[in-house]
Amino acid sequence: MANGELAGRILAALRSNHEALAGLVRDATDDELAAPSGAEAWSVAQVLSHLGSGAEINRKPIARAAGLPVDEEENQTVWGRWDAATPAEQAAGFLEHDDAYLDTVEQLTDEQRETLSVHLGYLPGPLPLVVVLAMRLNELANHAWDARVGLDPTAGVDEESAALLLELYAGPLDLILGWAGKADRLDKPARVGVPGGGILIDEAVSFTTQLDDPTATFEGPQEAVVRLLSGRLRPQYTDGVRVTGDLTLDDLRAVFPGY
Repeated sequence: MANGELAGRILAALRSNHEALAGLVRDATDDELAAPSGAEAWSVAQVLSHLGSGAEINRKPIARAAGLPVDEEENQTVWGRWDAATPAEQAAGFLEHDDAYLDTVEQLTDEQRETLSVHLGYLPGPLPLVVVLAMRLNELANHAWDARVGLDPTAGVDEESAALLLELYAGPLDLILGWAGKADRLDKPARVGVPGGGILIDEAVSFTTQLDDPTATFEGPQEAVVRLLSGRLRPQYTDGVRVTGDLTLDDLRAVFPGY
């Protein structure tokens, strides 16, 4: 699949996650914003602050790569401003800055979606736009769940985004699992069949969309697989999930401690 086409699919998923979360945030009370989220030690508002500040910071290198004007500001200054905001201001800021991020990337031309390279600043070199957008979807879909589950304990990661993320983990997001997965937590290699593919655990961790010979099987929805890979499949959020074979769910939780 061409980068431009994949970028378009990711953009649609980003917009869908934004609209779903925005629908909850606009009507959230102060007590709901102060409630614990799915991210340990963060309130719902603090999750929104993380997403909003990330949108503000990460919009700039994309805009810069596209030749658009950018107001320069140190990241530490941005984080300090968000940390000092009230929960209501953090929620409102998320709505504003995530929408601004989406407006910027949605206005890119087909050629830019296909060819643009973006320098994020904390990596040694530029990345294709499709990888940068995929990284944002990984962050937004998982943290949107963090916020939503603080208001609804039965919430899951958006199913369409989950299916797309599993596809991306086998492609442009393979770097995420290579960084987040702790293969040395197991004493033997494993091949875990999951809906949409399989998890390969050996010297490193990777994902494949085809796995014919699993040593263990993960039974549950694709959104639960995404939460497993990001360390969000804690015991209180595992309804309908079962692991059979030569591994347990606790073994897999050890490999994916979260981020």
